[in-house]
Amino acid sequence: MWKNKLSHCKINISQCFPNENTLFGMGNPLLDISAVVDKDFLDKFGLKPNDQILAEDKHKALFEEIVKRNKVEYHAGGSTQNSVKIAQWMIQEPHKVATFFGCIGNDHFGEILKKKAEEAHVDAHYYEQNEEPTGTCAACITGDNRSLVANLAAANCYKKEKHLDLDSNWELVKKAKVYYIAGFFLTVSPESILKVAKHASDNNKIFCMNLSAPFISQFFKEPLMKVMPYVDILFGNETEAATFAKELGFETDDIAEIAKKTQNLPKDNTKRQRVVVFTQGKDDTVATVGETVTMFPVVDIDQNAIVDTNGAGDAFVGGFLSALVQENKLEECIRAGHYAANVIIKRVGCTFPEKPDYQ
Repeated sequence: MWKNKLSHCKINISQCFPNENTLFGMGNPLLDISAVVDKDFLDKFGLKPNDQILAEDKHKALFEEIVKRNKVEYHAGGSTQNSVKIAQWMIQEPHKVATFFGCIGNDHFGEILKKKAEEAHVDAHYYEQNEEPTGTCAACITGDNRSLVANLAAANCYKKEKHLDLDSNWELVKKAKVYYIAGFFLTVSPESILKVAKHASDNNKIFCMNLSAPFISQFFKEPLMKVMPYVDILFGNETEAATFAKELGFETDDIAEIAKKTQNLPKDNTKRQRVVVFTQGKDDTVATVGETVTMFPVVDIDQNAIVDTNGAGDAFVGGFLSALVQENKLEECIRAGHYAANVIIKRVGCTFPEKPDYQ
């Protein structure tokens, strides 16, 4: 039987060995395109050396030009896809433990994205359409800096009735035991999130969500709070937690107190106590363990070894999920999360070596 408290017991999911499609993720798939560029390239498109922006009309030509002018690397990206990809990497065998849904274009970049997801052994089932091109994120590298330009495009076009509601796709959702959706998807298809979240709650499965960015709590508070009663595990970083607390009128900026107040928000499935996990960069991770709030130290790292912190949050969640689907306690899930984040920040982009060195 599935146990109640993550912190005090193991979660029984098929004798420690996750099956195919045990983990389900849904979000905004992006094809990450990384290349070393020169200052002239940044200037041409009005980019700062170290920045993250959404593409405007003036950036549309950037994506084709970066491919034409430079040696590029492609990776399957987007927040949720990054996390399930890292979970699969941590698990290694069997392949396709993680399922992923999202929308892409019926185009060349879409074909590359499908290939990259397959290489990562993620069971990606994309909704393909012709109205918008596949979402892309250009990483323009100059020295130690990365200027990120994201064009969501097709990722914004996901349609519940044309994909999630199809019997064959819904069967994949039902196969899962653990669900993870980043808050970014609230801007695309909140009705899809609710359908998955309610299924998890009704069947006593684990539904996880991420606050993702301060603007989600600020501008998408209503759909976020509609999903919150179904959230069993909530992730976020200290900035996102502070914004969430402010929007909900918690009247505290103490992260531990915010975690406790968030845990106590109304919950639909009372068989599971909500777990709240807030990362704080190099500072301790804060998590609710039963009735208490506990601090978990991160892995020590030489600051000079840090190459790129952009994928750290996605990596932490991926590591956490990999342990969660293998019946591990909360403490072990957090340790796996810290390990994965520690690996990713020493590399450019959300990339990893062939195999994890995790004991």
